Amino acid sequence: MIKQEAIKIFEDKKVRNLWDAEREKWYISIVDVILVLTNSPNPRKYWSVLKSRLKKEGSQLATNCSQLKMLASDGKYYKTDVADTEQLFRLVQSIPSPKAEPFKLWLAQIASDRLDEMQDPEISIDRALEQYLQLGYSENWINQRLKSIEIRKELTDEWKKIGLKEGVQFATLTDIITKAWADKTTKEYKILKGLKKENLRDNMTNTELILNMLAEASSKDISQAVNPKTFKESKKVAKQGGNVAKVARQELEARTGKKVVSELNAKTALQIKNSEKKST
Repeated sequence: MIKQEAIKIFEDKKVRNLWDAEREKWYISIVDVILVLTNSPNPRKYWSVLKSRLKKEGSQLATNCSQLKMLASDGKYYKTDVADTEQLFRLVQSIPSPKAEPFKLWLAQIASDRLDEMQDPEISIDRALEQYLQLGYSENWINQRLKSIEIRKELTDEWKKIGLKEGVQFATLTDIITKAWADKTTKEYKILKGLKKENLRDNMTNTELILNMLAEASSKDISQAVNPKTFKESKKVAKQGGNVAKVARQELEARTGKKVVSELNAKTALQIKNSEKKST
């Protein structure tokens, strides 16, 4: 499952979502929905009781719900009961609430927005731009980040064309590229920046993003030039692409006397930025 995590807001309450690109469906946290509709002090218990009742009634709704790991308020990921929008429309019928109809309209809008984004990628880019601005990122960094998304997709499209498998193979090739240019695997890079589940690229500096883009763009271009037939051949290509950016990194470090790969992450960078604003 290729997942894109998101948080949607309904009447000032957070509703956790995961987008499954393969199935083209949103999966939404059921306990979050119950909290929105009922204001229950214990939405998990409410769902447990409701689930038992639905099972006794012979409803397939409770048994067909999936579990996915979602970020909790304590910053950790836990398995959470989720439902797609179609299942939630039926579930809402079982929950007496004056918010049922507005919530169904809200659900329909979520599905519509995603379809709009699939038809017109510029809409998705505009929304991403707005979200990054709200988080406090600079416009210069955002432009680099959006470009990095485009370059990453071109690379993964090349991998798909070769017949490589998403998941382990994509992750392995990404690790090879990162290790080649940054001298660190993705995991080592995230540890350096103090990250856990956060997106590594969202926590790179401008220079780190540019070199990572160079590494991925070079990997794609080399792959198209040599046309690897196997995963093993693609691993060699990934290393070659990463090495192109490594040369650039080493040259830059030699001229500036500063390390490119740093501990700085988005949180600390924004704190520094805000403190500088206050001091001026």
